[in-house]
Order: sequence, then C-alpha cells, then structure tokens
Amino acid sequence: MMIQVVKSKLHRLTVTEANLNYIGSITIDEDLMEAANIIEGEKVQIVNNNNGERIETYVIKGLRGSGMICLNGAAARKVQPGDIIIIIAYALMDFEEAKHFKPAIVFPDTATNKIP
Repeated sequence: MMIQVVKSKLHRLTVTEANLNYIGSITIDEDLMEAANIIEGEKVQIVNNNNGERIETYVIKGLRGSGMICLNGAAARKVQPGDIIIIIAYALMDFEEAKHFKPAIVFPDTATNKIP
C-alpha cells in the first residue's frame, strides 16, 4: 500500500511579494528550498495563516539568500505581502517506509525568512 506523507515543510514564512502578472507558481529563496529538500518544479501546498486559504502550485527557484517568498499568477489573489504562510511538500511512499521516514521541517525566522 502506498500513502502520501509530509516530505518537507517550511513553517511560518512571510510573503514578500504577490505578482499577479506572472504565469503561476511560488518563488522561494534557494537557501530555503535546499534546507527543506524541495526542488524546482515540485508541487507544494501553501497554507495562508492570515486568511485560511490553501493553494497548490509548483516551485520556482528564487535568488539565494534573498528571503524571497513570492506568490505568482492567480495565487497572488490569495495572499498579501506580509501574510504568514506554511509551505508543505508531500511524497508518495510505501506504508512501511513511511513509518520510519523523517521529513525535513524548517523553522525560518519569520521576520527575515532566513534560517537561524
């Protein structure tokens, strides 16, 4: 049996930009992507703590060390700069493997989106 489990989580980031005039996605600082084991093009879920919105999209690599968290395209209507979000990536794995799997969970500084 295969199940879906949390693979990666970036907990409590501050949205830095919302760009409606883009084709879609979320741009994430490359440092944050590496820390959470998230790759470019990966599907992620964004949970907005400010308004309860949940969005699924894919990741675009942002400038390393910038702290950038930018929702692009239609997703830009669901967030405002300054909103606090959680980014979650899931993996499909065997039930027995999932029992022992340890996700990459990262708690950046909410003010800067940097890893302490």
